[in-house]
Amino acid sequence: MGLFHVATDEEIKRGKTTDIYFSRTKQIIEAKKLDKLRALAEVTPGKLPSGWPWGILCGIEEEARLFEGCPVDVYTMPEGSVFYHMDHRGVREPVMFIDGPYGEYCVLETPMLGLICQASGAATRAARIKKAAGEKNVMAFGIRRMHPALSPMLDRAAYIGGFDGVSSLKGAETIGEKPTGTMPHSLIIVFGDQVKAWKAFDEIISPDVPRVALVDTYFDEKIESIMAAEALKDRLYGVRLDTPGSRKGNFAEIIREVRWELDVRGYQHVKIFVSGGLNEERVRVLGEAGAEAFGVGTSVSNAPTVDFAMDIIELEGKLVAKRGKLGGKKQVWRCPQCLVDTVLPFKASQPKCPECGGKTQPMLRPLIEKGKIVARLPKPREIRQYVLEQIKKLSI
Repeated sequence: MGLFHVATDEEIKRGKTTDIYFSRTKQIIEAKKLDKLRALAEVTPGKLPSGWPWGILCGIEEEARLFEGCPVDVYTMPEGSVFYHMDHRGVREPVMFIDGPYGEYCVLETPMLGLICQASGAATRAARIKKAAGEKNVMAFGIRRMHPALSPMLDRAAYIGGFDGVSSLKGAETIGEKPTGTMPHSLIIVFGDQVKAWKAFDEIISPDVPRVALVDTYFDEKIESIMAAEALKDRLYGVRLDTPGSRKGNFAEIIREVRWELDVRGYQHVKIFVSGGLNEERVRVLGEAGAEAFGVGTSVSNAPTVDFAMDIIELEGKLVAKRGKLGGKKQVWRCPQCLVDTVLPFKASQPKCPECGGKTQPMLRPLIEKGKIVARLPKPREIRQYVLEQIKKLSI
């Protein structure tokens, strides 16, 4: 066992992170010579959490790594795709299906679901917050709330969901971007003087890093913002307000006060960056008050998971399904203009969009064929842009 309570890559691929009943199922079907039966299983979301009307699919690159080398075929929606609980007719919408000998992938169901349930929840919350923020920058600050082994996954999900930057070193490396951040209260406390700390940051840290002064350590935010502006002048990019919930006063009003006091002193260039307890609604309200950038943590890293489930819907080519599920291989047809979906049997003819009458496109596409990755795995920046283009057409 390693230093930390996390599974290795190899343990995950071997099924060591599965539930025991899948391990026992494999033992039984192997003993009864049923493990070679060809089973087609689909992955569908349950009702989306918190009344979300849509989700963002995240974790598909890891699914490719999980099933690589496993003699099955896997079809998925592209990573970053919007998905719905049901299509426009009320048919539950698959985001993935696996086709192959059931004994080969039986024990991978648990990790397969885990790779997309949490990541999709985080990416969806990030996309909703970015939608609320509009053109204003949003940074991911939430890794301290979760196990450190998860920080690259969480930062990747936040970035794919539309965030403009991430704070962790490993997360930034994972997405191929530079990490972003400001300064902690501890830096100021160690110096015992805000101005000395701000000036030390300006002196020591590379000039390509924006100077964003934390302005709520000892004094009123308004006073410290003025102090920071007068100390760094044109070199000050912004001030960060990280007001805790225990502090009295209306955060939106504090932002308006800070903006006024900076502007009347000629510091219109100084941006107001806010963090602490932010979600979609808070971002919208504080943005209207004058906040120009946001650091968002727990609401994304601890976002509700999407309850995906996997169910066998064909066995040796015959339609099967448990109660509440629909048998048979399916395709999701989407209008790229309206983002309206229609779920049909896989071999059914291409439908027209029920909204605009336009052409639709198939969303379930080959990821794995006979254990080999056949899809191009796009870079996080490309996936993020795909998400941003889609959410322009959606509301939260």
